[in-house]
Amino acid sequence: MVAQLLEEIRDEATNLLSELLKIDTTNPPGNETAAAEFLANYLEEAGLKCEIVESAPERGSIITRIKGKGKAPSLLLLSHLDVVPAVVKEWTVPPFSGVVKDGYVWGRGAMDCKLLVADEALVMKLLKKEGSKPEGDIIFAATADEEKGGKYGVEWIANNCAHKIKADYVINEGAGYSYPTKSKHVFTVQTAEKGVNWLRIKSKGRPGHGSIPGAADNAVLRMAKVAQTLGTYRSKIRVVSTVKQMLQGLARHQTIPSQLSSSLLTNPQLADKILDNMAKKDSASAEYFRATLRNTIAPTMIKGGIKENIIPSECEAAFDCRILPGETSESLLREIKRALSAAKIEMDKLEFEFTQTGESSESDMNTPLYARIRETLQKFEPKSEVVPFMTTGGTDSRFLRKLGSVCYGFRPVKTDMPLDTFLRLTHGIDERVSIDNLVFGTSILYELVKDFSFQTS
Repeated sequence: MVAQLLEEIRDEATNLLSELLKIDTTNPPGNETAAAEFLANYLEEAGLKCEIVESAPERGSIITRIKGKGKAPSLLLLSHLDVVPAVVKEWTVPPFSGVVKDGYVWGRGAMDCKLLVADEALVMKLLKKEGSKPEGDIIFAATADEEKGGKYGVEWIANNCAHKIKADYVINEGAGYSYPTKSKHVFTVQTAEKGVNWLRIKSKGRPGHGSIPGAADNAVLRMAKVAQTLGTYRSKIRVVSTVKQMLQGLARHQTIPSQLSSSLLTNPQLADKILDNMAKKDSASAEYFRATLRNTIAPTMIKGGIKENIIPSECEAAFDCRILPGETSESLLREIKRALSAAKIEMDKLEFEFTQTGESSESDMNTPLYARIRETLQKFEPKSEVVPFMTTGGTDSRFLRKLGSVCYGFRPVKTDMPLDTFLRLTHGIDERVSIDNLVFGTSILYELVKDFSFQTS
């Protein structure tokens, strides 16, 4: 049976997302409370009782619940309210205008993550208005601070009032977009994510006058070598379970060549050569796959020196490190020190400090909810398929997996432009989402929640 899209909600969904995008929740500083209050007004009109919890002034998260009968697993619809910064002069429209044009809603957060906020809020409103009681609780939470690590959002809630959001299952961001083929769409479901570890390295030297550089020991030069070494370093390839199943699934459904999948899985030492060739035609996909096969270390910030004519005695740099399942910050640091020692950098003149550590996380895909995701998609797109997916970035799901929740990243979106263009929209210039996708995603989630939470198994 082919299900019908909820075309009657097109205008409401468009207006809801547009208004959310007008609320500037750039993080830092966040100021998510304004968006939480806007949503509370919207949801309370449908009779939902909302709570805004603040971890700090103006760092608000909104939570509401449709109480169930207690006869089925609980389900949390999770999203986040904050967005990354946007450089106004780079955009063709003001990034916080929420403008609607050419069939798209434009603005910072249109893809990450206010699209999902709007989808899930509208689903809650529709379900509440219907008046039926679900078999299990349905919780909605749109939270603060995801883009800076969750300290003032889900991590704070998990540490201070976990009962407000703890659920058996979670639907969050992280995947859901499709790989289009000639005959169908293959949708991704995030079942795993790499661990986020931010490392600060400080190099030491000896100051001196800039006019006699040889008489000093320049900490900037030492840090330049550290950054060059780690920025070009490639960790050993390891194909983890989720990635193996993802590659096999994409090849089976002809979204990547089967030869590519089999080569990556049987001869991982040849992966970089294979991906170098792939990058000539599709660099975005090639670099994504490359990052799923190893730990990555990227220099992102560097600072040193106090005056133009003084050789600096200190320099520090930040490195964004992402680790595979099974790795730890300790094993990562050992690997980094080995790489620097091999480059003959004086280790006694370096200091290391993790400013943030996070483990990778993973959820089992052999669950009733994962099966429901596939079944629901096929109601709307009979030829569609799903594959598990590992994100190279972090999401708030990692905090809830620690609480015992099964978490899936699933924000259903059809890829309706060239894939490399589509993938660059998140955190990119002219971020936008089509109204067709807004209706599509809301319809899928609405049907999924009804099938999962309102029917006895």
